[in-house]
Amino acid sequence: MNMRVSRRWILGGLGAAALPGAALSAPPETSPRPRMRAADFARRATGGAGAVIARFGLPGAVACAVADVKSGRQLDAVGAATALPPASVAKILTSLYALDRLGASHRFLTRVIATGPVQNGVLRGDLVLAGGGDPTLDTNGLADLAARMKRAGLREVRGRFLVYDGALPYVHSIDEEQRPHLGYSPAVSGIALNFNRVHFQWAQGAKGYSVAMDARSDRYRPEVAMARMRVANRQLPVYTYRDQGGIDDWTVASGALGKGGSRWLPVRKPAAYAGDVFRTLARAHGIALRAPETIRSLPGGTELGRQTSAPLREVLRLMLKYSNNLTAEMVGMSASAASGTPPASLQASAREMSRWAAANLGMSHTHMVDHSGLGDSSRMTAEDLVTALVQVRRHGVLRPLLKPFPMRDAKGRLIKNHPIKVDAKTGTLNFVSGLGGFLTAPDGTELAFAIFTADLPSRARSKKSADEIPRGARPWNRKSKQLQQKLIEHWGAVHRG
Repeated sequence: MNMRVSRRWILGGLGAAALPGAALSAPPETSPRPRMRAADFARRATGGAGAVIARFGLPGAVACAVADVKSGRQLDAVGAATALPPASVAKILTSLYALDRLGASHRFLTRVIATGPVQNGVLRGDLVLAGGGDPTLDTNGLADLAARMKRAGLREVRGRFLVYDGALPYVHSIDEEQRPHLGYSPAVSGIALNFNRVHFQWAQGAKGYSVAMDARSDRYRPEVAMARMRVANRQLPVYTYRDQGGIDDWTVASGALGKGGSRWLPVRKPAAYAGDVFRTLARAHGIALRAPETIRSLPGGTELGRQTSAPLREVLRLMLKYSNNLTAEMVGMSASAASGTPPASLQASAREMSRWAAANLGMSHTHMVDHSGLGDSSRMTAEDLVTALVQVRRHGVLRPLLKPFPMRDAKGRLIKNHPIKVDAKTGTLNFVSGLGGFLTAPDGTELAFAIFTADLPSRARSKKSADEIPRGARPWNRKSKQLQQKLIEHWGAVHRG
């Protein structure tokens, strides 16, 4: 299937090395599916990747593929058509999907809207905090928005305080199989704050523990009312959660706290969270707001201020660097909504992305259940990913956004000035590991590669464990990452120069 590269990628500034725009509407010069393995590579790569994998003896399934970017030839592969969970390597696909649907220069907006007239600083109507799908909004940005509202002349609101989160579907947790206290699986909606995490801090005193829940940043530390924590006299479970009258109600086991500490917990009510914090920040400017109410339909009105995100290319670069799941889900669903109608659900958006990947990148065996890779029911093949990587690299897309992947020695220490240069995206779940991206060999040859490993029986058993990291997961994942580097070294050594 021919890949259709949108002019949006080129006009967005990521395609400096791309073909002229007129060529983009024509079929690619070579098939998007990498050709069969090159004979000269096979002769030089004694035993191929299969020998490296066999020597390692990693339990479970291993699938990999590598292709020459310039020619498109597939040079080596093992189980390349085997579909496995990609984990966070899926964020590569999400990035390409968003770049095509939204454009590299797209910016997300969060606005304050007055539904009635403002006369002498008094709003005779409702005030709306309107989310626009920005996954990067933090407390500093919300404070800046409150300051802009004040500078617009507002000093009093007679109506309600509404928070609009209907730009995207509401998702209670990115992956419902994750434990409820894990900050990397928060709720998702059309508005987010601090990656939908609330800061929990505790300290032991003479009369027991003192606890605080806030939305801190480097400039502010507003306490929140929509989330609360109680210390319970027990050992396990460490955390419990329930929705108590619209409040995120947590308990924590006293036996797990020690003398003091802190951690970020997921937020299940993003609109209430953002509204809670904005209300506090507005009060600091002398503007009293009523308790926030969440709405799914956006009313008309006059804009009093807006907070603008960085361009999408920068949002994606940071997402790929830090592997933030919330960013992936909000960006992915925003890409699906670019057609004019928000997707019905996260799963529906993931299906739309999978269809797009098949039609535009030749990824016909990729089936996603989310945009972050957190759900282990997603499937991707190494051949599919390499197919996509070869095509987009020819248009100058993606590699500038990927994080350098450092090569390490047998003791895990960084190897300075290693002759193989790698830019890639990692992916890790318990008993699942992936790596995909580009390597430049010592002779300058650029290769696209994908490596997926998974011990699915062990992962299924691990879900019954009470531990966040179940027994055996760390050594398995460590060995998988070592195998990934061995494969990269093996492929790079063929092109020594």
